[in-house]
Amino acid sequence: MFVTMVNDPKKIKVAILDLYEGKANQGMRCIREILNTYSEANNVELSWDEFDVRQKNEVPGMSYDIFISSGGPGSPLESRYTEWDENYFRWLNEVERWNNNPDNEQKKYVLFICHSFQLACRHYNVGIVCKRRSTAFGVFPVHMLEDGYDEPVYSGLRDPFYIVDSRDYQVIQPNHQVLEEMGAKILCIEKNRPHVPYERAIMGIRFNEYMIGTQFHPEADAVGMSMYLQTDEKKKTVIEEHGQAKWESMLKHLNDPDKIMWTYSHILPNFLNQSIDQLQAALV
Repeated sequence: MFVTMVNDPKKIKVAILDLYEGKANQGMRCIREILNTYSEANNVELSWDEFDVRQKNEVPGMSYDIFISSGGPGSPLESRYTEWDENYFRWLNEVERWNNNPDNEQKKYVLFICHSFQLACRHYNVGIVCKRRSTAFGVFPVHMLEDGYDEPVYSGLRDPFYIVDSRDYQVIQPNHQVLEEMGAKILCIEKNRPHVPYERAIMGIRFNEYMIGTQFHPEADAVGMSMYLQTDEKKKTVIEEHGQAKWESMLKHLNDPDKIMWTYSHILPNFLNQSIDQLQAALV
């Protein structure tokens, strides 16, 4: 599912904004592996650099074609007014200025993942960012809304599709007026839980023509996640917090090729397809 045809391939520069703050994670490995696989499968010359946003206050310049902003730990609210947070949004504003300049035919494409998605939602005021009642951790179904069916980055996904979720915060209560003014679209929401009186979280937004985000981890691969869950420490934590049945269910879902591997092989590759196709078209 990583294969697409790219005519007259050009070297594509990707910037990965690392928001993990030095904490152990699977996300960065997964992003690197997808870029490697995509490059080899499509005969596209991809190069990338990584920027430690939170520890070193690093952000990329405008010499990159594609930006992938990662997940990360902690609160997307408490970082407001910190140096790295303000620097991060200066970078985002610079991307917007570039894309809004008609003289720049080649635009910049951005994917926000989980923590980055929550930061973007806070920044644009498209919904309420708040702490969850309990941690969302596991494999869950996500339901597409009408605009999700028309989203190229969601091409080939089923409804519902399954995702890896790992978060203590959420985006709820969409600000429809702001979304409409931005031209933004809500693409999907979390699973329906009729037995609990909680609003379903927004799980994906197309912010504008060049920026899209997910509150889940589309880069999560089944093999790595399965190995992670089977480490003694993580197994013990999940069973203590959620029970043996939950741990076994997660492993079962990860081993189902129609669940996490299906999402893994579609969303980020589709994002690369769309971005690279449009970058190539601007050269013609």
